[in-house]
Amino acid sequence: VRFTDFYANGPVCSPTRTGFITGRYQQRYGLESPILSAEPANGKGLTAEGSSLPQLLNNAGYRTALVGKWHLGSGERHSPGAHGFDYFFGFKKGYSDYYQHTDGLGEADLWENDQQVVVEGYLTDLITQRSISFIEANSEQPFFLSVQYNAAHWPYQVPDMSSDAIDHSRHLMPEENNTSTRDDYIAILERADQGIGEIMAALDELGLADNTLLVFTNDNGGEWLSSNAPLHNRKGTVWEGGIRVPAVIRWPGVIPAGQVTEQVGITMDLSATFLAVAGAEVPAGYSLEGINLMPVLSNQSSVVERTLFWREGNQANRAVRSGDMKLIMNGGRSFLFNVREDVEEDHDLTNRGQTEIRQLRMLLDAWESEVNAEAQSRGLR
Repeated sequence: VRFTDFYANGPVCSPTRTGFITGRYQQRYGLESPILSAEPANGKGLTAEGSSLPQLLNNAGYRTALVGKWHLGSGERHSPGAHGFDYFFGFKKGYSDYYQHTDGLGEADLWENDQQVVVEGYLTDLITQRSISFIEANSEQPFFLSVQYNAAHWPYQVPDMSSDAIDHSRHLMPEENNTSTRDDYIAILERADQGIGEIMAALDELGLADNTLLVFTNDNGGEWLSSNAPLHNRKGTVWEGGIRVPAVIRWPGVIPAGQVTEQVGITMDLSATFLAVAGAEVPAGYSLEGINLMPVLSNQSSVVERTLFWREGNQANRAVRSGDMKLIMNGGRSFLFNVREDVEEDHDLTNRGQTEIRQLRMLLDAWESEVNAEAQSRGLR
Protein backbone atom coordinates (compact mmCIF):
# COMPACT_ATOMS: atom_id res chain seq x y z
CA VAL A 1 0.00 0.00 0.00
CA ARG A 2 1.33 3.41 -0.96
CA PHE A 3 0.19 6.43 1.05
CA THR A 4 -0.43 9.74 -0.69
CA ASP A 5 -0.86 11.72 2.56
CA PHE A 6 1.67 10.39 5.06
CA TYR A 7 3.56 12.74 7.38
CA ALA A 8 6.63 12.73 9.56
CA ASN A 9 6.04 13.72 13.18
CA GLY A 10 8.45 16.61 12.62
CA PRO A 11 10.33 18.38 9.82
CA VAL A 12 13.72 17.24 11.17
CA CYS A 13 15.29 14.09 12.60
CA SER A 14 15.32 13.86 16.43
CA PRO A 15 11.70 15.05 16.85
CA THR A 16 10.29 12.49 14.41
CA ARG A 17 12.37 9.71 15.94
CA THR A 18 10.99 10.65 19.36
CA GLY A 19 7.47 10.35 17.99
CA PHE A 20 8.28 6.90 16.62
CA ILE A 21 9.91 5.52 19.78
CA THR A 22 7.23 6.91 22.13
CA GLY A 23 4.17 6.72 19.89
CA ARG A 24 3.32 10.24 21.08
CA TYR A 25 3.94 13.86 20.13
CA GLN A 26 7.61 14.65 20.70
CA GLN A 27 6.76 18.06 22.19
CA ARG A 28 5.71 16.20 25.35
CA TYR A 29 9.37 15.21 25.80
CA GLY A 30 10.92 18.57 24.99
CA LEU A 31 12.51 17.28 21.77
CA GLU A 32 11.53 19.66 18.98
CA SER A 33 14.93 20.28 17.37
CA PRO A 34 17.85 18.06 16.36
CA ILE A 35 20.16 17.08 19.21
CA LEU A 36 23.54 18.66 18.47
CA SER A 37 26.82 16.73 18.26
CA ALA A 38 28.23 19.01 20.96
CA GLU A 39 25.53 17.95 23.45
CA PRO A 40 27.21 16.17 26.39
CA ALA A 41 26.49 12.46 26.86
CA ASN A 42 24.37 13.12 29.94
CA GLY A 43 22.65 16.10 28.37
CA LYS A 44 19.67 16.33 26.04
CA GLY A 45 17.99 13.09 24.99
CA LEU A 46 14.98 10.83 25.30
CA THR A 47 15.01 9.24 28.74
CA ALA A 48 13.77 5.65 28.89
CA GLU A 49 10.60 5.24 30.94
CA GLY A 50 9.76 1.60 30.23
CA SER A 51 7.06 2.44 27.69
CA SER A 52 9.12 2.84 24.50
CA LEU A 53 8.05 0.97 21.37
CA PRO A 54 10.98 -1.49 21.39
CA GLN A 55 10.54 -2.18 25.11
CA LEU A 56 6.85 -3.01 24.73
CA LEU A 57 7.61 -5.26 21.75
CA ASN A 58 10.39 -6.88 23.75
CA ASN A 59 7.95 -7.49 26.59
CA ALA A 60 5.67 -9.22 24.05
CA GLY A 61 8.37 -11.70 23.10
CA TYR A 62 10.00 -9.93 20.18
CA ARG A 63 13.73 -9.70 19.62
CA THR A 64 14.40 -6.04 18.87
CA ALA A 65 17.17 -4.27 16.98
CA LEU A 66 18.06 -0.85 15.66
CA VAL A 67 20.68 -0.65 12.94
CA GLY A 68 21.78 2.79 11.74
CA LYS A 69 21.03 6.24 13.11
CA TRP A 70 19.75 6.75 16.67
CA HIS A 71 19.98 10.52 17.40
CA LEU A 72 17.97 10.48 20.62
CA GLY A 73 20.85 11.06 23.01
CA SER A 74 24.21 9.45 23.62
CA GLY A 75 24.02 9.01 27.41
CA GLU A 76 23.39 5.66 29.05
CA ARG A 77 19.84 6.51 30.11
CA HIS A 78 19.10 7.68 26.55
CA SER A 79 20.69 4.73 24.72
CA PRO A 80 18.90 2.28 22.40
CA GLY A 81 19.50 -0.48 24.96
CA ALA A 82 17.82 1.53 27.72
CA HIS A 83 14.76 1.82 25.47
CA GLY A 84 14.49 -1.93 24.97
CA PHE A 85 16.55 -2.69 21.90
CA ASP A 86 18.28 -6.05 22.33
CA TYR A 87 20.83 -5.10 19.67
CA PHE A 88 22.16 -1.82 18.34
CA PHE A 89 24.72 -1.15 15.63
CA GLY A 90 25.20 2.34 14.27
CA PHE A 91 25.79 5.91 15.33
CA LYS A 92 24.20 8.01 18.04
CA LYS A 93 24.72 11.57 16.78
CA GLY A 94 22.92 13.50 14.05
CA TYR A 95 25.08 12.53 11.11
CA SER A 96 28.11 10.45 10.34
CA ASP A 97 31.02 10.36 7.94
CA TYR A 98 30.19 7.40 5.68
CA TYR A 99 33.79 6.18 5.65
CA GLN A 100 35.45 7.36 8.86
CA HIS A 101 32.31 6.95 11.03
CA THR A 102 32.86 10.22 12.89
CA ASP A 103 30.29 12.78 14.03
CA GLY A 104 29.97 16.49 13.25
CA LEU A 105 32.88 17.27 15.58
CA GLY A 106 35.14 14.68 13.98
CA GLU A 107 34.85 12.32 16.96
CA ALA A 108 34.41 8.55 16.59
CA ASP A 109 30.73 7.58 16.66
CA LEU A 110 30.22 3.94 15.69
CA TRP A 111 28.71 1.61 18.28
CA GLU A 112 27.74 -1.98 18.79
CA ASN A 113 25.35 -1.97 21.71
CA ASP A 114 27.06 0.32 24.26
CA GLN A 115 30.62 -0.27 23.06
CA GLN A 116 32.43 1.89 20.54
CA VAL A 117 33.75 -0.19 17.66
CA VAL A 118 35.99 0.25 14.63
CA VAL A 119 34.65 -1.44 11.49
CA GLU A 120 35.91 -0.74 7.98
CA GLY A 121 33.42 -0.01 5.25
CA TYR A 122 30.90 2.35 3.68
CA LEU A 123 28.27 2.99 6.36
CA THR A 124 25.27 2.26 4.14
CA ASP A 125 26.69 -1.17 3.33
CA LEU A 126 27.48 -1.87 6.99
CA ILE A 127 23.90 -1.04 7.95
CA THR A 128 22.60 -3.42 5.29
CA GLN A 129 24.96 -6.22 6.33
CA ARG A 130 24.20 -5.95 10.06
CA SER A 131 20.47 -5.83 9.34
CA ILE A 132 20.60 -9.03 7.31
CA SER A 133 22.73 -10.72 9.98
CA PHE A 134 20.12 -9.86 12.62
CA ILE A 135 17.31 -11.27 10.47
CA GLU A 136 19.25 -14.48 9.85
CA ALA A 137 20.06 -14.90 13.54
CA ASN A 138 16.43 -14.39 14.59
CA SER A 139 14.52 -16.01 11.75
CA GLU A 140 12.97 -18.63 14.02
CA GLN A 141 11.28 -16.16 16.37
CA PRO A 142 9.31 -12.90 16.21
CA PHE A 143 11.55 -9.90 15.66
CA PHE A 144 11.34 -6.14 15.23
CA LEU A 145 14.11 -4.50 13.22
CA SER A 146 14.38 -0.74 12.66
CA VAL A 147 16.78 -0.07 9.77
CA GLN A 148 17.67 3.62 9.88
CA TYR A 149 19.96 4.51 6.98
CA ASN A 150 21.77 7.83 7.05
CA ALA A 151 21.59 7.90 3.26
CA ALA A 152 21.03 10.45 1.95
CA HIS A 153 22.06 12.80 4.75
CA TRP A 154 25.06 15.06 4.63
CA PRO A 155 28.02 14.76 4.33
CA TYR A 156 27.18 13.72 0.77
CA GLN A 157 29.88 11.08 0.26
CA VAL A 158 29.31 8.80 -2.68
CA PRO A 159 30.03 5.05 -2.50
CA ASP A 160 33.34 3.58 -3.60
CA MET A 161 35.46 6.72 -3.15
CA SER A 162 39.23 6.51 -3.21
CA SER A 163 40.94 7.01 0.15
CA ASP A 164 42.60 10.27 -0.88
CA ALA A 165 39.23 11.80 -1.83
CA ILE A 166 37.40 11.05 1.43
CA ASP A 167 38.88 13.92 3.47
CA HIS A 168 37.72 16.41 0.83
CA SER A 169 34.16 15.15 0.58
CA ARG A 170 32.43 16.37 3.75
CA HIS A 171 30.03 18.76 2.02
CA LEU A 172 26.99 19.94 3.93
CA MET A 173 25.51 23.03 2.29
CA PRO A 174 24.92 24.41 -1.23
CA GLU A 175 27.01 27.55 -0.75
CA GLU A 176 30.26 25.64 -0.14
CA ASN A 177 32.99 25.63 -2.77
CA ASN A 178 32.99 22.55 -5.00
CA THR A 179 29.97 21.26 -3.10
CA SER A 180 28.06 18.06 -3.78
CA THR A 181 25.86 17.56 -6.82
CA ARG A 182 22.51 16.04 -7.62
CA ASP A 183 24.36 13.06 -9.15
CA ASP A 184 26.17 12.52 -5.83
CA TYR A 185 22.85 12.50 -4.01
CA ILE A 186 21.38 9.96 -6.43
CA ALA A 187 24.40 7.65 -6.08
CA ILE A 188 24.17 7.78 -2.27
CA LEU A 189 20.44 7.08 -2.25
CA GLU A 190 20.69 4.29 -4.82
CA ARG A 191 23.13 2.43 -2.56
CA ALA A 192 20.51 2.52 0.22
CA ASP A 193 17.89 1.36 -2.28
CA GLN A 194 20.15 -1.53 -3.18
CA GLY A 195 20.48 -2.37 0.52
CA ILE A 196 16.70 -2.41 0.97
CA GLY A 197 16.49 -4.85 -1.92
CA GLU A 198 19.07 -7.09 -0.26
CA ILE A 199 17.14 -7.04 3.02
CA MET A 200 13.92 -7.94 1.20
CA ALA A 201 15.73 -10.73 -0.63
CA ALA A 202 16.93 -12.11 2.70
CA LEU A 203 13.33 -12.21 3.95
CA ASP A 204 12.37 -14.11 0.78
CA GLU A 205 15.23 -16.59 1.08
CA LEU A 206 14.34 -17.35 4.71
CA GLY A 207 10.65 -17.78 3.88
CA LEU A 208 9.67 -14.81 6.07
CA ALA A 209 8.31 -12.33 3.54
CA ASP A 210 4.62 -13.28 3.74
CA ASN A 211 4.58 -12.95 7.51
CA THR A 212 6.70 -9.80 7.84
CA LEU A 213 5.19 -6.32 8.03
CA LEU A 214 7.63 -4.06 6.18
CA VAL A 215 7.47 -0.26 6.17
CA PHE A 216 9.43 2.22 4.06
CA THR A 217 9.27 5.88 5.10
CA ASN A 218 11.40 8.86 6.18
CA ASP A 219 11.81 11.15 9.17
CA ASN A 220 11.39 14.42 7.25
CA GLY A 221 11.08 15.88 3.79
CA GLY A 222 13.99 15.93 1.36
CA GLU A 223 17.04 18.13 1.77
CA TRP A 224 18.41 20.68 -0.69
CA LEU A 225 19.79 18.14 -3.19
CA SER A 226 16.47 16.29 -3.35
CA SER A 227 13.39 17.16 -5.34
CA ASN A 228 10.19 17.37 -3.31
CA ALA A 229 8.04 18.44 -6.26
CA PRO A 230 5.15 19.04 -6.37
CA LEU A 231 5.36 19.72 -2.61
CA HIS A 232 6.37 23.18 -1.44
CA ASN A 233 9.62 23.82 0.44
CA ARG A 234 11.81 21.19 2.16
CA LYS A 235 13.27 19.75 5.36
CA GLY A 236 13.15 22.04 8.39
CA THR A 237 9.79 23.63 7.50
CA VAL A 238 6.17 22.72 8.23
CA TRP A 239 5.19 23.23 4.60
CA GLU A 240 4.28 19.97 2.85
CA GLY A 241 7.79 19.56 1.45
CA GLY A 242 9.17 19.47 4.98
CA ILE A 243 6.75 17.02 6.58
CA ARG A 244 4.90 14.97 3.94
CA VAL A 245 7.01 11.89 3.25
CA PRO A 246 6.91 8.66 1.23
CA ALA A 247 5.29 5.71 2.98
CA VAL A 248 4.84 2.19 1.65
CA ILE A 249 3.60 -0.69 3.81
CA ARG A 250 3.92 -4.29 2.67
CA TRP A 251 2.62 -7.50 4.27
CA PRO A 252 1.92 -10.03 1.50
CA GLY A 253 0.05 -12.46 3.72
CA VAL A 254 -2.36 -9.81 5.04
CA ILE A 255 -2.49 -6.59 2.98
CA PRO A 256 -3.85 -6.77 -0.60
CA ALA A 257 -1.22 -5.72 -3.13
CA GLY A 258 -1.19 -2.74 -5.47
CA GLN A 259 -3.22 -0.34 -3.33
CA VAL A 260 -2.97 3.43 -3.01
CA THR A 261 -4.63 5.02 0.02
CA GLU A 262 -5.55 8.61 0.83
CA GLN A 263 -5.61 7.78 4.55
CA VAL A 264 -3.78 10.57 6.37
CA GLY A 265 -1.02 8.99 8.44
CA ILE A 266 1.87 10.08 10.64
CA THR A 267 4.99 8.44 12.05
CA MET A 268 3.48 7.65 15.45
CA ASP A 269 0.74 5.64 13.69
CA LEU A 270 3.44 3.10 12.89
CA SER A 271 4.13 2.68 16.61
CA ALA A 272 0.46 2.04 17.35
CA THR A 273 0.20 -0.33 14.38
CA PHE A 274 3.22 -2.41 15.35
CA LEU A 275 2.05 -2.76 18.95
CA ALA A 276 -1.43 -3.80 17.83
CA VAL A 277 -0.10 -6.35 15.34
CA ALA A 278 2.23 -7.81 17.97
CA GLY A 279 -0.50 -7.96 20.60
CA ALA A 280 1.78 -6.01 22.90
CA GLU A 281 0.40 -4.69 26.16
CA VAL A 282 0.47 -0.92 26.57
CA PRO A 283 0.85 0.22 30.20
CA ALA A 284 -2.27 1.54 31.90
CA GLY A 285 -2.38 5.30 31.69
CA TYR A 286 0.04 5.45 28.73
CA SER A 287 -1.81 7.13 25.91
CA LEU A 288 -0.64 6.39 22.36
CA GLU A 289 -1.47 9.25 20.01
CA GLY A 290 -1.17 7.40 16.72
CA ILE A 291 -3.80 5.04 15.31
CA ASN A 292 -3.61 1.40 14.24
CA LEU A 293 -3.58 1.55 10.44
CA MET A 294 -4.26 -2.14 9.86
CA PRO A 295 -8.10 -1.93 9.65
CA VAL A 296 -7.79 0.58 6.80
CA LEU A 297 -4.91 -1.24 5.07
CA SER A 298 -6.70 -4.59 5.17
CA ASN A 299 -9.92 -3.00 3.87
CA GLN A 300 -11.82 -3.71 7.09
CA SER A 301 -12.69 -0.06 7.67
CA SER A 302 -12.98 3.15 5.69
CA VAL A 303 -10.56 6.08 5.75
CA VAL A 304 -10.43 7.89 9.11
CA GLU A 305 -10.44 11.70 9.22
CA ARG A 306 -7.51 13.08 11.23
CA THR A 307 -6.39 16.22 13.02
CA LEU A 308 -2.58 16.42 13.28
CA PHE A 309 -0.17 19.04 14.63
CA TRP A 310 3.43 20.13 14.02
CA ARG A 311 5.78 22.54 15.73
CA GLU A 312 9.47 22.82 15.03
CA GLY A 313 11.97 24.43 17.37
CA ASN A 314 9.90 27.43 18.31
CA GLN A 315 6.39 28.76 18.10
CA ALA A 316 7.10 30.68 14.89
CA ASN A 317 6.93 27.47 12.84
CA ARG A 318 3.64 25.64 13.48
CA ALA A 319 0.91 23.85 11.57
CA VAL A 320 -2.32 21.90 11.99
CA ARG A 321 -4.13 19.75 9.44
CA SER A 322 -7.76 18.84 10.13
CA GLY A 323 -9.52 16.94 7.39
CA ASP A 324 -8.32 18.51 4.14
CA MET A 325 -7.60 21.95 5.59
CA LYS A 326 -4.17 23.00 6.82
CA LEU A 327 -3.19 26.13 8.74
CA ILE A 328 0.46 27.21 8.80
CA MET A 329 1.69 29.77 11.31
CA ASN A 330 4.99 31.00 9.97
CA GLY A 331 6.84 34.06 11.27
CA GLY A 332 3.65 35.43 12.81
CA ARG A 333 1.66 35.09 9.57
CA SER A 334 -1.22 32.72 8.84
CA PHE A 335 -1.58 30.65 5.66
CA LEU A 336 -4.56 28.43 4.87
CA PHE A 337 -4.64 25.67 2.27
CA ASN A 338 -6.84 22.83 1.16
CA VAL A 339 -4.00 20.32 0.82
CA ARG A 340 -6.21 17.68 -0.76
CA GLU A 341 -6.95 19.92 -3.74
CA ASP A 342 -3.78 22.03 -3.53
CA VAL A 343 -0.88 19.79 -2.53
CA GLU A 344 1.54 22.41 -3.87
CA GLU A 345 0.26 24.97 -1.32
CA ASP A 346 0.04 27.51 -4.12
CA HIS A 347 -3.39 28.96 -3.31
CA ASP A 348 -3.55 30.68 0.06
CA LEU A 349 -7.19 30.81 1.19
CA THR A 350 -6.63 33.24 4.06
CA ASN A 351 -8.61 36.04 2.39
CA ARG A 352 -11.84 34.02 2.45
CA GLY A 353 -11.13 31.44 5.15
CA GLN A 354 -11.23 33.43 8.36
CA THR A 355 -13.73 31.05 9.98
CA GLU A 356 -11.55 28.04 9.21
CA ILE A 357 -8.47 29.86 10.48
CA ARG A 358 -10.14 30.67 13.80
CA GLN A 359 -11.27 27.06 14.23
CA LEU A 360 -7.87 25.61 13.34
CA ARG A 361 -6.07 28.17 15.49
CA MET A 362 -8.20 27.11 18.48
CA LEU A 363 -7.28 23.47 17.89
CA LEU A 364 -3.60 24.37 17.61
CA ASP A 365 -3.63 26.54 20.74
CA ALA A 366 -5.38 23.83 22.77
CA TRP A 367 -2.89 21.19 21.61
CA GLU A 368 0.07 23.43 22.41
CA SER A 369 -1.24 24.16 25.88
CA GLU A 370 -1.57 20.44 26.59
CA VAL A 371 1.83 19.31 25.29
CA ASN A 372 3.57 22.27 26.90
CA ALA A 373 2.05 21.40 30.26
CA GLU A 374 3.29 17.82 30.04
CA ALA A 375 6.78 18.90 28.99
CA GLN A 376 6.84 21.36 31.88
CA SER A 377 5.80 18.60 34.28
CA ARG A 378 8.88 16.67 33.12
CA GLY A 379 11.06 19.72 33.74
CA LEU A 380 11.72 20.02 30.02
CA ARG A 381 10.21 23.40 29.22
